[in-house]
This record gives sequence, structure tokens and C-alpha cells, in this order.
Amino acid sequence: MSNILIIKHGSLGDIAQASGAIQDISENHKDDQIYLLTTKPYFEVLKKNPYIHDVILDKRLPRYNLIYLYFLMKELKKYNFSKVFDLQNSSRTNFYKNILFPKAEGDKWSSSITTLPKVINKKEFDKHSVLDRYNHQLQTSGLNTSHTLNPDFSWAASTIGKIKENFKLNKFILLFPFCSPHLKKKKWPHYNKLIELIINKYGDEYKIITAPGPSEINDAKEINALVLLDNGKALDISQLTSLIKESSFIIANDTGPAHIAAHVGAKGLSLFGKHTTAYKVSIERENFKAIEVTDLNNLSAEKVFERLINSLI
Repeated sequence: MSNILIIKHGSLGDIAQASGAIQDISENHKDDQIYLLTTKPYFEVLKKNPYIHDVILDKRLPRYNLIYLYFLMKELKKYNFSKVFDLQNSSRTNFYKNILFPKAEGDKWSSSITTLPKVINKKEFDKHSVLDRYNHQLQTSGLNTSHTLNPDFSWAASTIGKIKENFKLNKFILLFPFCSPHLKKKKWPHYNKLIELIINKYGDEYKIITAPGPSEINDAKEINALVLLDNGKALDISQLTSLIKESSFIIANDTGPAHIAAHVGAKGLSLFGKHTTAYKVSIERENFKAIEVTDLNNLSAEKVFERLINSLI
């Protein structure tokens, strides 16, 4: 039995996307112990992943913090990992490789760099979709991939019966009108107009709700929807996943909850401006689709509403 390390730091959408790759790594190493290195926001939820033996915390302190770096590398070395699958593929994780296995190639350290196709440079390779890149990386590393292109994040869900009872939820449309403060170009500005259209057509058939993250609770007050919290706090990732799974429909900006929705089989739409494409972030699934426009400000609530009612029929 060997120890295998997977590295996946985040973000939330990335964690959902990587679920299939993690499952494939595990199923190709049934006799080995699978460990995952991640950051604090995803530490607890990844402990629930049935394909991981244990989770190791990386605080991701600055690289010049040599004391922290020394103890992290010491911690990792004690496992004597026979192989590392770097699903983060960042400059930081490549830095870790240069410390842990400086001369390793793809047979020891699987990353987008060590498995890069010979006919293409990394800049061009990175234009491919996220899931296609994972799939290439794992197949080049000798793995059979049955799940990488079709991630299932449902394992992350928890029971939310009490929350649903408290808010009297039955049929509900779930909105995610938020985005990171430094990524305002991802934010569609017409959610309140959309809510008006939904209410005019459906009345009280559907509750319209939103589930803000910890830093989004104040922003949620600007949306004319029921704000779902758990005793005044934002839902954790497992609760949020369950809420998404049980929704009637979801409309979201290109953020983490949209990627969860895509990979738990939820029905919904994600709204994209020119910041990226739905193809590149691998978000479109059988039930979850995207609307792509050049400028989100010019995407009308009526157009989004039309897509919603066609899906609810």
C-alpha cells in the first residue's frame, strides 16, 4: 500500500469541478491511501469526500514565511508519497514540487506542466476547458478516467430539513446575484427586475430565495428575495449543496454556487459576460446551461426570464 497525494486548494467552483478527477484517482489506486492537501475554507467539506482517506491543511502563508514552509514540507515528507496529483496547477504548487521532488517527471508528479502535450505550449493548453485539461493530465499519467469529465459533487450535501421547515420551503427558485468585490464584471445587475417577472407570472407558487456567503449578507439586502441563513449565519458548503440540489431552478452569476449546481444535477442558468466562456470553465451540463453575452449590463431580465419559464414547463 502506498500513499498518494492530491493537491487542490480552491476555489469553491474548482473544488466541485475536481470531484470527478478525485474519484478517478481513487478508483485507479484502490489499494492505496489517498490524501488531499487543501486550504481552510474547504478542509471540513473535503473530509466528507468518500474517495479521500484524509485531508491535510495548507494555510497558504506567504512563501517567504520559511518557518511555515519548513514545517509544511516536513509534514508532507513524513507520508512518503509515491505519487502526487497536482490538480491546482499553480505557481505555488509548482514551487512545492521543486522542494519535494525537484527532478520528478509525470510518473511521480502529475501536473499540467509534467503532462503537457508535446505539440502545444502551456498558454495554448490552458485555453482548453478545465475538465478536458484534467482528463488529459490523468490519462497521460496512466489512469482510466470514467468520472473526470462528469464530476458529481453530491457527496458534499448534508441534511437541511430543519432549515427548510423554518423557512417553509417547498418549491423555490434560488438566486445567486453575488460575486467577489474584485470581479464585478461577473455581476448581472437585473435580478430585482427578474424577480418581479417571476412573481407576476407564478405568484406564490415558487418562493424566491437567495443564500449569501459570509461576506455577502449585507449585499443580499438589496435583492427582493428571501435571505436564507442558519441562525443568522451563512450556510456552510454542505448545507448550500443540499439547498442547490433541492431547488426548482437556479440563476447565478459565474461563481462557486453555479459550479456546484452544474455538478449536482440541478436545473438552472449561469450568466456570463466577456470575462470567460462557459466552455472554458466546463459549466454546462444536461440540466444546467449558460447565457453568454458581451456585456452583462445589456442582458435583459426578459431574456433570462424566457429561458427560465421554458425550463420550468
